[in-house]
Amino acid sequence: MIIGITGMYCSGKDTVAEHLETKGFVHLSLSDLIREELGRRGIEVTRDNLIRVANEMSETQGHGVLGERALARMKEKKQDYVVSGVLHPAEAKALMKHGHFFLVEVRAPISTRFKRVKKRNRNQDPQTLKELKEKEKFDNQDGGPGHQLTKVINMANYVLINDRTKAVQKKKVDKLLGDLRGKAAKLSEYVRPTWDEYFMGIVDAVSTRATCDRGRTAVILVRDKRILATGYVGSPIGAPHCDDAGHLMKKVTHEDGRVSQHCMRTNHAEVNAVSLAARNGTAIEGATLYCKLAPCYTCAKMIINAGIIRVVCQKRYHADTESYDLFKQAKIKVEVLDDAVEKYKNQ
Repeated sequence: MIIGITGMYCSGKDTVAEHLETKGFVHLSLSDLIREELGRRGIEVTRDNLIRVANEMSETQGHGVLGERALARMKEKKQDYVVSGVLHPAEAKALMKHGHFFLVEVRAPISTRFKRVKKRNRNQDPQTLKELKEKEKFDNQDGGPGHQLTKVINMANYVLINDRTKAVQKKKVDKLLGDLRGKAAKLSEYVRPTWDEYFMGIVDAVSTRATCDRGRTAVILVRDKRILATGYVGSPIGAPHCDDAGHLMKKVTHEDGRVSQHCMRTNHAEVNAVSLAARNGTAIEGATLYCKLAPCYTCAKMIINAGIIRVVCQKRYHADTESYDLFKQAKIKVEVLDDAVEKYKNQ
């Protein structure tokens, strides 16, 4: 079982984690994983360096990278873990892959938390209530690789109110632990995936056929829980593939002066899926499109005109801003499972 701990500044998260350690849990802090990364790079451990490297890891490896690393480490030994420092929704989603993961918010009023801040009197702590509120603004960004604590809190399965003494808190933790163990026992039974999880798993399988390593994207078209067509990124029939002939790169200059590079050798997965449906005479109006990366602007226009009404994406695409604007105008429902932007060479 894995218990993730989240909550606002000085709400008592470490106290909960420490008490769980006395119950046999191994404490793993996501911030310690960043410190380990600094050590590997020979970089001094400072607050600025921790933030800079964490953002860099998030941008290049996905916003859930710390959760993924923690999960990989925990799989090495079959023990109970308590994970602290869950500050981004993608980290929580990565840990949820374990199956027996429970996210707990430790909550206390800001007045109580500020009293605790003053009592412990650390140099890096906010010195005034105003400074505490400013820090919490930093921890509650709307998007990107930075901390998105409010979004993580909204994902919590349980709330632990911590506005009393440590003794009272420990009793609450013990009661919660009993509830979680009962829940974990039930989860040991086989649980069928949701329809979205099922179809996204098929997208992953289809993507293994992709022939361009810039994302190796794939899509499937689904209506009424039935697969209508599949598609993966690849060249037109009979033409050479990127994996064999290399990329055919073109530069695009945007109105704001930004320059991006794109491989033009292959069809995007969306084009191949819609083309397959057309070739077989399969109507796709009213379908849902599941994809590894959010569609580009050209594919978005095709999706709208094809009558597709919902798009579910695993990750963001670096040039998808205009696509989202277009989908909004066309009232296409879009869901993104991980708002990390896929990164690859020569982007």
